[in-house]
Amino acid sequence: MKSSLLGIGLLQTVIHIPAPVSQPVALPTESKALHSEPTVYLADRDAQADVDQALAAAKQAGKRVIVIMGANWCHDSKGLAGWFATPRFAAMLDDRYEVVYVDVGAPQTGRARNLDIAQRFGIKKVKTTPVVMILSPDGKRLNSQKDAAGWHNAASRSENAIFDYFNGFTPT
Repeated sequence: MKSSLLGIGLLQTVIHIPAPVSQPVALPTESKALHSEPTVYLADRDAQADVDQALAAAKQAGKRVIVIMGANWCHDSKGLAGWFATPRFAAMLDDRYEVVYVDVGAPQTGRARNLDIAQRFGIKKVKTTPVVMILSPDGKRLNSQKDAAGWHNAASRSENAIFDYFNGFTPT
């Protein structure tokens, strides 16, 4: 009989306790892919014109240009674009860079597009996505070919590692 009464008492206590107020949860700063992944690689864009416009704007503003050659089917391309869309990245990038997203189609399957842009800046072949080129306002590629092609693991890199790379970029 004691345990029945105890059970009833607990049930009543639970019923009368107000629900806890939901508190926002702070996300760790070293998080991975905790953002939306925008669809920014658009096949119908004039990619050469977009790059030329970014170079002109960079020259006028004293910035560099980031050309990201990727695809919406690629989780690494979308992951990097997702980080760039967050307030933390957007503020830093806006101060330093003009950013251009170039759709490359599916070069791995022979259905590529806009590869002439990569070749324009010294990247002979696009094997994986994304390819990330950092350019001077005069159109000189500032990162190595290996570095530009090395972003095929962008979605698995940490937020801080990606941020630090672009925030502290020095030409190679």
